[in-house]
Amino acid sequence: MKLEDKVAIVTGAGSGIGRAIAVGLSKEGAKVVVVDMNLDAAEETMKEISKTKNNSFVIKTDVTKGSDVDTMATRTLEQFGQIDILVNNVGIPGSQEAMLLHTTPEEEWDRVVSVNLKSVYLCSKRVIPEMIKQGAGKIINLSSVAGIVAFPGRAAYTATKGAVSLLTKAMALDYSKYNINVNALCPGMIETPMTKWRLDNPELRKEVLNWIPMERIGVPDDITGAAVFLASSDSNYVSGHLLVVDGGMLTR
Repeated sequence: MKLEDKVAIVTGAGSGIGRAIAVGLSKEGAKVVVVDMNLDAAEETMKEISKTKNNSFVIKTDVTKGSDVDTMATRTLEQFGQIDILVNNVGIPGSQEAMLLHTTPEEEWDRVVSVNLKSVYLCSKRVIPEMIKQGAGKIINLSSVAGIVAFPGRAAYTATKGAVSLLTKAMALDYSKYNINVNALCPGMIETPMTKWRLDNPELRKEVLNWIPMERIGVPDDITGAAVFLASSDSNYVSGHLLVVDGGMLTR
C-alpha cells in the first residue's frame, strides 16, 4: 500500500492506459479522482476500482477548458481535502491518416495541441499551488516514445509529445525546490482503444512488432508499475525523468 492516504487525479481515466493507472494507484491505497469526457467509460473504471476500494469518484471534465479544470480540482479538494498526485494522461493521436506538416489542417493541429499539451498546462497550473501549500506533490505527464524520436506522418502528435517531454523537464526544474516531483512516462505501442485502428490491421501489426525487441505489443498494465513508482515515495529523488516503457523499441 505505497499510496495509502494519498489523493490522485487521473485524466483520461475512462479507458486504456488511464484506466490501468487509475486502478493501479487505487490498489496501492490512493483515493482516485477518475476524470474523463466520456462519463460512461469513467463509470466503468470506477467499477474496477470499487472491486477493492470505495474511495474514488468520477467527474466529467474537458481538460482543455480552464473552467472545467478548476471545477475538477475544487471538487477534489472538497471531497478529499488535498491533491497529492496528478497524472496528466489524456491524449489523442490525431487523424488515423498519416499527415505531413503541410497537409495537416489547422483545426486538426489545434485539436491535437489542445488535448495533448494545453491540458497538461491547465491541470498542472491549477494543481501546483495546492501542492506548494502542502509542501509536496507528484506530477506524472504522459509523453510517448514519439516525444523522444520522431515518427513519420505524425507531425502534430510528435510535436505535442516532444513538447510534453521538455515541459516535464522545465516543470521539474522550477518546482523541485517545492518538493514536487515532475516526471513523464513514455510508452511505446500499447494496445488500447486509441491504437486499435492500427493494431487490428494485420500488416500494420506485423510492422509494429518488427520494431519491438520483446516481440509483443504492450498492454495498459505494463505501464501501471512505472506509474506507481513515480507516484510513490520510491521516486522521491527522481525529477525531470522520461521513463520509457516500450519493450525495447528505442534500443534499435
